[in-house]
Amino acid sequence: MPALSIVFGTVISVERRLPGTETMSPPRTTRRALLGSVATGALLGTAGCLQTLGFQRQSAWRDPPLAEDRPDAVYVPAVIEGMETYGETAAGRYGVALTYSYPHRFWTLSGTETSKTVVEADDDVHLMVSLWDTETGRVLPLDSGVTIEILDTDGILVTEEVAYPMLSQTMGFHYGANYALDGEGEYEARVHVGGVSLRRTGGFAGAFESAATVTIPFTFQTEELHSVSIMRPKNAGVRDAAMLMEMDGVPAGRAPTADSLPGQHLDAPNLGDADFQTFVVRGESERFGSDPYLYVSARTPYNRFVLPMMGLEATLTRGGETIFEGQLTRTLDPDLGYHYGASVAEIESDDELTITTTIPPQVARHDGYETAFREIGDVSVTVE
Repeated sequence: MPALSIVFGTVISVERRLPGTETMSPPRTTRRALLGSVATGALLGTAGCLQTLGFQRQSAWRDPPLAEDRPDAVYVPAVIEGMETYGETAAGRYGVALTYSYPHRFWTLSGTETSKTVVEADDDVHLMVSLWDTETGRVLPLDSGVTIEILDTDGILVTEEVAYPMLSQTMGFHYGANYALDGEGEYEARVHVGGVSLRRTGGFAGAFESAATVTIPFTFQTEELHSVSIMRPKNAGVRDAAMLMEMDGVPAGRAPTADSLPGQHLDAPNLGDADFQTFVVRGESERFGSDPYLYVSARTPYNRFVLPMMGLEATLTRGGETIFEGQLTRTLDPDLGYHYGASVAEIESDDELTITTTIPPQVARHDGYETAFREIGDVSVTVE
């Protein structure tokens, strides 16, 4: 299995800072010490910073403030946390990067039900895995999942957690969870990647069928963790998004721009703040068959991150008669990226296309995304 020597402490810089944000000096004590020293008054040196950020001593990062009056849409979070990197490696066409930040809450979806995951007392770090195709740079949102094992220097398992597919305004699409470690020191992360069960087309046909495991050693130091930036934006709750933190060579999961996608652009309807860039491709028989290929590239507003793991259906009518009705299949394609598509027998001007969301994106969300992309329902497009 490929391994990578750690390059520790590499700061991932924010290329564009959200207007109206101010960077706060991070706390300089371990989270366990913080939670355990409330009664002793040992927090006086850091309490000002924590309180400035809106934290209470007894909760620390467990449940930081949320923006008031959150819209049912993408919004600027009340607290924006940075991240740093532990390293990256590859196994075949799988590119893998391991990054980290403070332990923090996130929201998971089961169908349309949302559940908040809070930081537990023994959580030390939020670990994130970015996964992409090394040949094209396309991210790989896998239904089969990613698991991270953490071992100590003796090879003894410290913890193992399934990493959730997850969206963050600053960290993009990734797989992540909070992890409890056994104090400071040297560790080894074994990242297990499941094979791709999605339909694959074009240059992705036949690729990513096998599972893979990569190993990335890292050093956990609380001082380094607490040097990660924390920002408190002044315009929290506004319908907008924080800027992505770019990492050299690590794709963040952006969908292709609409003008770079092939085919006839039909429209870009919006449901639950999800943008549905809708196209039809003709004359791609080797890739999609002889019939026209209808596809939807779903993405977030502002940062254009892919919205995977949805249930989408389409109905095409002409003069009140149904021409096509069926599921749009989750598909990976090197040119179209992650999308939802189906072949239709014919499509003409003035046809009415209805796109139905039956399942919202089954991905976990960091602050700022938890209130968006939850609706089920219809949007309509008239073919021109």
